[in-house]
Amino acid sequence: MRRACLALSLGLLGLAPAAVRADLIYVLNSGDASISVIESSTREEVRRIPVLREVHHLIPTLDGRELMVGDSVANELIFIDPATAEVTRREKLSNPYHLEHSPDGKHLVITSLRRDQVDIYDAPTRTLLARLKVPDKPSHLAYTPDSRIVFVTLQGARGLMAIDLQERKPLWTAQVGSQPAGVIWHRGRLLVGIMGADHIAVVNPADGKLERTIPVGRGAHTIFPSPDGKTLYATSRVDSRVTALDAETLEPRDRWDIPGGPDCIAFDPQGRVWMTLRWIARIAVLDPATGSVETIPAGRSPHGIFVHPRQEPLPPLPAAATQAPVATAEPMLAPAAASTDAPAPQPAVWQRVLGR
Repeated sequence: MRRACLALSLGLLGLAPAAVRADLIYVLNSGDASISVIESSTREEVRRIPVLREVHHLIPTLDGRELMVGDSVANELIFIDPATAEVTRREKLSNPYHLEHSPDGKHLVITSLRRDQVDIYDAPTRTLLARLKVPDKPSHLAYTPDSRIVFVTLQGARGLMAIDLQERKPLWTAQVGSQPAGVIWHRGRLLVGIMGADHIAVVNPADGKLERTIPVGRGAHTIFPSPDGKTLYATSRVDSRVTALDAETLEPRDRWDIPGGPDCIAFDPQGRVWMTLRWIARIAVLDPATGSVETIPAGRSPHGIFVHPRQEPLPPLPAAATQAPVATAEPMLAPAAASTDAPAPQPAVWQRVLGR
């Protein structure tokens, strides 16, 4: 298995200036109340978007024209034009930690890690349809392909919950391991990152029964399918490792040790893997074909990441648009202290970066 090299210059890419893309990499800095916008061609941060408190995850809107970013502690959604990096609007919404649209586009489900709630919205209007109180620390989520069921990991309860979206009530809750985090639907099974251990759990979606485990390293966080569907990339934050799994057999076929706590992943059109390094205020770009890795500065505790393909550089932003937003309180919601995911064993560098 290849070990990661931690230095790669742009000159080694062998690209002529006219061929270099300027994809925009959006990085959510949970510890800095900001979003970094990095150009892939120069590896430089070209814009820093201020937010109110603490951003973690983001998804495209249903029409793909905007990015929808959850600022969980500020209780709001931030909408960004991915082509220009301009904030288009903001909406008040209770504690959006992790969020995903259902495959049919009818529902938006949002987990609230701090408030122990799962909110089910009508996706087009973002009208709240149901709020479920759940134990404990609902984290990531995934849907069945037919959009009838959503699965939510419960970090504090060692659990995985299945929720019927038509009835808007839980179907079952099963124990899957210590601090379950990321979950995806994969070929009729659920794959769950067991952050308090060293493996991915393979779970039967009918009843939550654990069928097998796949060792990937301590702090196993979540799994990201490659665009071609042939590979699954699993991140392990404590062992600082990314493992490539064969999508058919689920057997590990490659591994890269990347210091800094790999967390979320996104893919660019060239097949490179961009990831946030949670403990060291940087992101990394991995070329799976060569094993080469380059790291790039970002803000503190970078979490969610998104690649927006572009060919041209980012245009200048009007001066007025760079001003920080004015903090506003959400009525009838108690304030929550800033934090990150439910704690797992963390390396010492985490303590130095965030003081925790």
